[in-house]
Amino acid sequence: MTTGSYIGISTMRPCCRILSSCKSPLLSGFSPPKFNDSTIMGILSKSRHQNSTHRHRYYTCNNTQIVGYIRVINLNRRDFSGSDSNWVHSRNFSTSFCVNIGSVRPRVVSLIPNVASDFRNHSTSVESHVNDTSFEKIYIQNGLNAKPLVIERIETDQSKLEEVSEERCEGSNVNIDNVNDLSENKVERELSEIEKEAWKLLQDAVVTYCGNPVGTLAANDPADKQPLNYDQVFIRDFVPSALAFLLNGDGDIVKNFLLHTLQLQSWEKTVDCYSPGQGLMPASFKVRTVSLDGSNEAFEEVLDPDFGESAIGRVAPVDSGLWWIILLRAYGKLTGDYSLQDRVDVQTGIRLILKLCLTDGFDMFPSLLVTDGSCMIDRRMGIHGHPLEIQALFYSALRCSREMLIVNDATKNLVAAVSNRLSALSFHMREYYWVDMKKINEIYRYKTEEYSTDAVNKFNIYPEQIPSWLVDWISEEGGYFIGNLQPAHMDFRFFTLGNLWTIVSSLGTTRQNKGILNLIEAKWDDIIGQMPLKICYPALEGEEWRIITGCDPKNTPWSYHNGGSWPTLLWQFTLACIKMGRPDMAQKAVDLAEKRLSVDRWPEYYDTRNGRFIGKQSRLMQTWTIAGFLTSKMLLQNPEKASLLFWEEDFELLQNCVCMLNKTGRRKCSRFAARSQILV
Repeated sequence: MTTGSYIGISTMRPCCRILSSCKSPLLSGFSPPKFNDSTIMGILSKSRHQNSTHRHRYYTCNNTQIVGYIRVINLNRRDFSGSDSNWVHSRNFSTSFCVNIGSVRPRVVSLIPNVASDFRNHSTSVESHVNDTSFEKIYIQNGLNAKPLVIERIETDQSKLEEVSEERCEGSNVNIDNVNDLSENKVERELSEIEKEAWKLLQDAVVTYCGNPVGTLAANDPADKQPLNYDQVFIRDFVPSALAFLLNGDGDIVKNFLLHTLQLQSWEKTVDCYSPGQGLMPASFKVRTVSLDGSNEAFEEVLDPDFGESAIGRVAPVDSGLWWIILLRAYGKLTGDYSLQDRVDVQTGIRLILKLCLTDGFDMFPSLLVTDGSCMIDRRMGIHGHPLEIQALFYSALRCSREMLIVNDATKNLVAAVSNRLSALSFHMREYYWVDMKKINEIYRYKTEEYSTDAVNKFNIYPEQIPSWLVDWISEEGGYFIGNLQPAHMDFRFFTLGNLWTIVSSLGTTRQNKGILNLIEAKWDDIIGQMPLKICYPALEGEEWRIITGCDPKNTPWSYHNGGSWPTLLWQFTLACIKMGRPDMAQKAVDLAEKRLSVDRWPEYYDTRNGRFIGKQSRLMQTWTIAGFLTSKMLLQNPEKASLLFWEEDFELLQNCVCMLNKTGRRKCSRFAARSQILV
């Protein structure tokens, strides 16, 4: 049997084809060269300058597949070899890919290197910067060396490759083989008809790039003739889909998604000749097919990211990078594959996101300052400033990063900055964002215009800001985190996603977290209604709606982001309930949603005060509605998996005071107040 192999090694670069095309020896008639270590390193030294055609924002691959990445830790170390036969079964390092050479029948093969792993003991930076604490230099000054190596391998000798069975759903290109680590513990059960339908729809929404699954469409309604950007893969929207796949034992699509979006990380994006800082993750990307070098016969697939330059309002997606970090941790927790987190490019991607979020500015608060529309609520809704949703996701991403960052000379200052920010942010949110009956009564009696370091009303909040609806609405036993806090302004609206993530991440104290669920239970008809869950409560109406939304016809009262009901929030509600020992509340909400979602064809959102009508502009076959339902079902059936996705209280953060007030003599630090609440 004719055997042909070709190995190409190149460093990934911004704005270029990330994989160069290769000709099969079976088709071109030449004998492939054999490579040794010296040849490989020679290719490596040249690859940064050859075969790299620049393209505007596109990342392409030409009929070749990513087999795997390696980290450059020691150039003298033999991590792989072109003629090395030392490939054996290893559950932690298996990689499946599809081979299609000419008329050879496509099949899935698995190449599994037997490489000793000692990555946790090595620096994540390039050798020339090992002792450099300015971590951004890894991309900015020596970025090309920090890129991962790409190994392309096409092999037709069946004696050297292990065939892996491939199961495919009808009309879907998704490999649904389960990851070994998860399949061993997978609970076998009979799926309901609605769950079978949901899985079929989720599989149909999968997007492939160069033959590999890389995400899911935002919506996949065949009847929709004007999909706008709903035919793209959104980082935020893919998270529930990713969790559904991971809980079902399929980690490949999530790994591909994480790596490909990392390659898109803020290389080129401008609005009116201005670009935001490096580290920004795109809101979404689309797989496009374009002609190859102007030819009408040859085509290639490209990834076209959107960083907000095409979005309505031209707002950068602040939450994309935060969700990416959260999903990266979830991938490691649910698959047991922590090698992905420890790659040089992944570690650098984390650090660039953190650098963007932790940059010093004029702000006096540890919370993250953003513009309106920079998160799930992506239209003008009066959340500019320090919205709860961003702060909760920011806190979660910082906790994830604290777990995943490899500590060495190049990262120790960043890790310290993360810990300090976590400590300050948790105190700030618990002390100033939390409201219950006692706190509202305290605000009601506030004195204003206090000029003192010991002021009680630190933000000069006027008691008249307390809305009339809140006085009668707040329950005696519950409470919640307000939507926003700025000088002389408190947004008392209840934002569901932000409050749920304060529970999941332990941003709130145990007492506060219980209070949130108590409030939801007491106000079930308002927050859950006939379809879980309200994105915010109450809706903006009348003159308030006209001023704050700018008369937005999509955000009319009790619709879309202005009090609409979003079924995708169900999985986050389920996770929070499981953490707090209230799965009964989650089950009740899931049962409620299950009665309508399939009948209504899986809408994006629902309208009216009780969520009775399908949203007037709601897309059908909305993927994160489908995935949110499936993830909720699996979390309830496997609560031990849910425990891998949330955080418990970190007492070290409460003890880590960085305000220095106790050393100035001006007044004593009040940090102990937040810590004492845990014992209540």
